Amino acid sequence: MRTFSPKATEITRAWHVIDANDIPLGRIASVAATILRGKHKAIFAPHVDTGDFVIVINAGKVALSGSKRQQKKAFTYSGFPGGLTAIGYDKLLETNPQRAIEIAVKGMLPHNKLGRQLIKKLKVYADANHPHVAQDPKPYVIKQIKQIAN
Repeated sequence: MRTFSPKATEITRAWHVIDANDIPLGRIASVAATILRGKHKAIFAPHVDTGDFVIVINAGKVALSGSKRQQKKAFTYSGFPGGLTAIGYDKLLETNPQRAIEIAVKGMLPHNKLGRQLIKKLKVYADANHPHVAQDPKPYVIKQIKQIAN
């Protein structure tokens, strides 16, 4: 029995739409990273891009638990001394909500050439409109876990 390795011609890519309305940022990022990576398919191989395309809509309505909206910060570094800038997630979600989801998903992908290739298949939009209707995307429902009050 030989080890199966998927070829580029054997991979079929689908399009999935995730609605981020009132769903935690980490849950959206982990589901999107799993789909982008291709771990939901039987032909998954860790060294090959077997994943699908992901469209995230309503990025501006993403939920952050606790006081993360006020305390969590996103950092960027220009490469020059003193070039570190920080922006709070409350301001980031107002000005550029797509960036918040992109940062979260990118952190859950491999940090190599494969990860840079996978992140290009993520499309994030602040509202419910997206230009990918021609690709016939299928809605992907994220299961909500009910919190039990003690």
